[in-house]
Amino acid sequence: MQVPYLSNRKSYEDAAELMALFGPDAGYEAAARADRSLDQGNHIHFCHWRQIERLIVLLTHDQPLGTIH
Repeated sequence: MQVPYLSNRKSYEDAAELMALFGPDAGYEAAARADRSLDQGNHIHFCHWRQIERLIVLLTHDQPLGTIH
């Protein structure tokens, strides 16, 4: 899995907020928001919510992902 690119702290805050509000369904909510943004033609918000979806997946794993140094 690729580590998502986070351009600012807001990305983490959005992910944390969705996780607090939606629990295990937070990734689905981020995906739904991305789809709505794409339907509205807002590609910047689409990319933002897709990255949030990837971040949520990363944050929900109990084990480390990738190479451990």
